[in-house]
Amino acid sequence: MKIKKLLSSVLSTNAAFVILLLLQIAFLMLAVASLGTRFYFVYFILIILDIILAIYITNKNEPIAYRFTWIVIISAFPLMGGISYLFLKLSQQFPKSLDMRNQKQTRTLLVQDNDVMNELSAMCPDALNLARYVAEHGMYPVYRNLNTEYFPLGEIQFEKLLEEIDSAKHFIFLEFFIITEGYMFDTISKLLIKKAADGVDIRLMYDGIGTGMMNSVKPFRKLAENGIKCKVFNPFRPMISSVQNNRDHRKIVIIDGHTAFNGGTNLADEYINRRERFGHWKDTAVMIRGQAVWNYTVMFLQLWEKAENSEIIRFRPKQPQYLSMLENDGFVQPFSDSPLDEEPVGKRVYLELINNAREYVCITTPYLILDEEMTNALGFAAKKGVDVRIITPHIPDKWYVHMIAWNNYAQLTAMGVKIYEYTPGFIHAKTCVADGKTALVGTINFDYRSFYLHFECGSVLYECSVIKEIVRDFNKTAELSQLITIEDCEKRSVSKKIAGAVLNMFAPLL
Repeated sequence: MKIKKLLSSVLSTNAAFVILLLLQIAFLMLAVASLGTRFYFVYFILIILDIILAIYITNKNEPIAYRFTWIVIISAFPLMGGISYLFLKLSQQFPKSLDMRNQKQTRTLLVQDNDVMNELSAMCPDALNLARYVAEHGMYPVYRNLNTEYFPLGEIQFEKLLEEIDSAKHFIFLEFFIITEGYMFDTISKLLIKKAADGVDIRLMYDGIGTGMMNSVKPFRKLAENGIKCKVFNPFRPMISSVQNNRDHRKIVIIDGHTAFNGGTNLADEYINRRERFGHWKDTAVMIRGQAVWNYTVMFLQLWEKAENSEIIRFRPKQPQYLSMLENDGFVQPFSDSPLDEEPVGKRVYLELINNAREYVCITTPYLILDEEMTNALGFAAKKGVDVRIITPHIPDKWYVHMIAWNNYAQLTAMGVKIYEYTPGFIHAKTCVADGKTALVGTINFDYRSFYLHFECGSVLYECSVIKEIVRDFNKTAELSQLITIEDCEKRSVSKKIAGAVLNMFAPLL
C-alpha cells in the first residue's frame, strides 16, 4: 500500500511541474558545461518564447489565479516553466467530442417542463434565475413530484443504502471516486452479488486514481465473475499527462430509476466511522425519489459508455404511476459538472447562493482553497450583513491544503466571515444553504480541483423540507466546532504564515 501511494505521488500530474523544474537544474548544469558562451544565446531565445507564452496565458479564458500561478512559474523557471505548461496542456487525452456528444444528447434526453419552471417561479421567485441557469447552461432540468431524505452521517446513509439496494428489481448503478476494501465495500459487494443472481442489471464505475491506485483488482474481478459490470474511469497511466487531473469525483447510486443517493460519502470504512483516520468523520448525503432521478441516470450512462439515446431511454423508471403519486415536497435539480467545457456550473451555483442570500449562508467543505472571485463574494456577503458561516476540518487529511485554508481564514475573518473548525475530526461534507430556502448538496469542494478539473455532481434543492434538517445539522456541528478568530490568525507563527502564502500561490496546481 505504501508503495502504491508513493507511485501515485511521484507519477501523478501534481508532481509534473516539480519533476520538470528539477530537470531544469540538471539542464542548466549540462548546458553551462557543454554550450559555453553559446548557452546565453539559447537562454535568450527561451526567455523570448516564455514572454510570448506569458502573453498567451494572460489572454486565455481561464481562472485568474490559474493564469497567475503559471506566469509565476514561467518567470521563476524560464527554461522549464513554459515547457511544463505546454506539455501538460498538449497532453490532454479526453476527446473533445465526449463533452460535445454529452451536450447534444443531454438536450434531447433532458427537456425542461415549462409548467414546472412556472410553478418554481411562483413559489420561489428568487431562485428562478439559478434554476434557469442550471437548466440552460448545465442542461439539467428542475423537477417536482418527488421527496428527499437527508443523512447527517455516512453510517446512517449506509443503512438506508443497503435497504434500497436490497429492494431493487431492475437495475443498480454505482459510481464512486474512492472504493477501499473493508466492511462497507464487502457488505455492499455481497448484496450486489445476491441481486445480480436475481437478474438485476448492476454496473459499478470507479475512478482510476481515487480507487484504482489504492486497491487490487481482486474484489472487482470477483464482482465481474458474478455478473456485475465494473468499469474504471480514466485509468491511471504512469506518465505525466494533464488528463490525469480530470478525475471522476462523483458519488452516485441509482436504483431502478426512481431512487438516487448523492453526497460526499465514498465506499470506504472511514466514511461510516468503522475506521478512524482523522478523528470522527463527518459526511452528508441526500436520497431523492421521483422524476429528478432521471438526471442522475442520464449523467451516469453518459460517462459509462457511448450509448445511443434509445439505449439510455430503456432505463427510464418502470413505475411511472408510482413517481407521479409522490408528494410534492419542493423542487430538486440534480446536475453534473464537466472539466471539458468552459462552464464551471458547480462554482457558479455556489456563487449564486452566496450573492443572493439576504439572511445567512451555511457552508461545509473539507477544503477551502479560494480564488479572488469566491473570496470577494463571501466577504461582500458578510459586509452586507449576511451571516456567513463556514465549517472546515480541524484534523486535515492534507497538511498543505490546511496551510492554504488558514491563509484564507485570515482574509475571510477580517471581512466578517465566521470560520469554524470541526474539532472532533474531519468534515468531508459539501453543503451550502442560503436563507433556509435553497441548498446544494453534492460532491463539489470549495477548491480549484472541484471547480475546474474534476467531474462533479450535486442536487440543488428549492423549498424542500430537508433544507431545515440541513440547517439544524449545521448548527449542531457548529456547536462541536471551534470558532476561528482574527486573533487566532495573528498568533500563528511567521513560518506558517509564509508557508501558507507561498503555497497559496500554487493552489490551482495542488
